[in-house]
Amino acid sequence: MKKKRRQQSKHLTAVQLLAFGFLVLIFLGGTLLTFPFFSHTGTWTPFIDALFTATSAVCVTGLTTLNTVEHWNELGQFLILLLIEIGGLGFMMMPILFFTLAKKKVSLSTRIVLREALNLDEMSGVMNLMLYILKLAAAIQSLGALALSIVFIPKFGWLKGIWYSIFHSVSSFCNAGFDLLGTSLAEYQSNIYLILVISALIISGGLGFLVWRDVLNYKKKKRPSLHTQIALAVTGTLLLGATLIFFFTENNAQALAPNLSFFERLANTFFMSVTPRTAGYFSIDYAQMSHAGLITTMFLMYIGGTSGSTAGGLKTTTFGVLVIQMHSMFKGRTRAEFRERTIRPTVVIRALTLFFLTLTLCVVTIMILSITETIPQGFGIEYIAFEVFSAFGTVGLTMGLTPELSVIGKAVIISLMYIGRVGVLTVVFSLITTAQRQEVKYKYPEESVMIG
Repeated sequence: MKKKRRQQSKHLTAVQLLAFGFLVLIFLGGTLLTFPFFSHTGTWTPFIDALFTATSAVCVTGLTTLNTVEHWNELGQFLILLLIEIGGLGFMMMPILFFTLAKKKVSLSTRIVLREALNLDEMSGVMNLMLYILKLAAAIQSLGALALSIVFIPKFGWLKGIWYSIFHSVSSFCNAGFDLLGTSLAEYQSNIYLILVISALIISGGLGFLVWRDVLNYKKKKRPSLHTQIALAVTGTLLLGATLIFFFTENNAQALAPNLSFFERLANTFFMSVTPRTAGYFSIDYAQMSHAGLITTMFLMYIGGTSGSTAGGLKTTTFGVLVIQMHSMFKGRTRAEFRERTIRPTVVIRALTLFFLTLTLCVVTIMILSITETIPQGFGIEYIAFEVFSAFGTVGLTMGLTPELSVIGKAVIISLMYIGRVGVLTVVFSLITTAQRQEVKYKYPEESVMIG
C-alpha cells in the first residue's frame, strides 16, 4: 500500500501540471526575450525586465517595465503576441491543436488537465468544448482584426496596418492590454468607432467560452445554465453601474479632454467601465482620476471577468454567488437560491474562501510594496493599491508605478500576476499533496460561535 502511494506521489496532479505549465511557459518566454535580436537596440535585455514582460504576456496582464513599441522590434512583438495567445486561451490549447491536426487521440491525463483548466465538474465533452473554444476565438479575433483594419490601414498603410489590427485584436480579446500605439488609446479619445470595437472585443473575451456557447445555442436549449445567467447578470450590472458612476465622477474631470463632444465623452466613460475588467487599455490618464473613480476602478479590477475566460480577478460568478448568498440570508433562507435554482453549498464555501484568500493576498502585497517602493509627492497609498489590484486582476492599468518598480517590486508583481492568472486555489492545491487534501471520514460535534 505504501509503495503504491509513493508511486502516485511521483506523478504530478492535474492542478500541479497546470500551475507548472504556466511557469515553464513564462520562464521560456522570459529567457527568449533577453536575446538581442528581439530588441530595437540589438542589445541584451535585463532578465528581470524580460521575465516581467513574459509574465505579463502569458498572464494577459499588460503591465510593462519597457515600452512595447519602443523597446521590442517586430520579432519581439510577435513573440509577445504568441505568448498572449497561448496564455489567454490556456497553454493546453497548443497540444489540443497539434493532436487535432495530426489526428491523434488525446490521452486521459491530458483531458483531466483540460477539465481543471476550464473549471469543469465533468470529463464528458471536454475535447469538443476545447475545439469549440479554438474555433470561436479564431472567429472573434478575425472579425476584430477586420473591424480594426478600417482604422489602422488608412493610418499606417497596408502592411503595418494589418499587423496593428491583428495585434490589437488578439490583445483585446485575450484581455492582455499590450499595445503598439505607445500611449494605448489616449490619442483616440475622439474615435468612438475604435473605442467601441475594442470594448466589444474585451467584453467578448471576458465573458467566457461557456457563456458564449450557451448564448449561441440559446434557440436549442432555451434555458442557459445557471453559470451563464449569473455571469451575464453580474457583467451587465457592473458595466451599467460603473458607467453611471464614472459619468458623474469623471465627466468634468481633467482626465477627459475638454474638447470632446457629449457622445465622445459617453463612449470614453463606457470604456472606463469596460477596461478594468482585466483588459488594460486606457483612453485617459488614471493619475488624474478622482478618488471616487479610482476606488470604483480598483473594485472592478478586483472582480475581473468570468470564470473560464481570458480574464483574471476574483471572477464575476464568484462575486455573484456571494451576493446571492447574502441576499438569501437577508430573506431568512440558509440556501443560496437564484432563478429557481439552488447553488451547491460547496460552491458557496469555495467562493467565500476565494474572497478571503484573494483580498488577504492583495492587502499583504500592498503592505510589502509600501515598504519597497517610493510613492511620489502628491500621491497616497492608492498609487500602490491601484497597481496591486491591476496585477492581481491581470488588468494592466497603472498610475505610473510599473516603470519605476524596484527589483523586489518587480518580483512581487510578477508573482501576483502569475497567481492572478492561474488562480489562488490552483496555486495552493499545487503545493498540497493529494494525501493532505483527502476528505476526513469522521465529523466532530457541532458547537455555536457568536459572530457579527
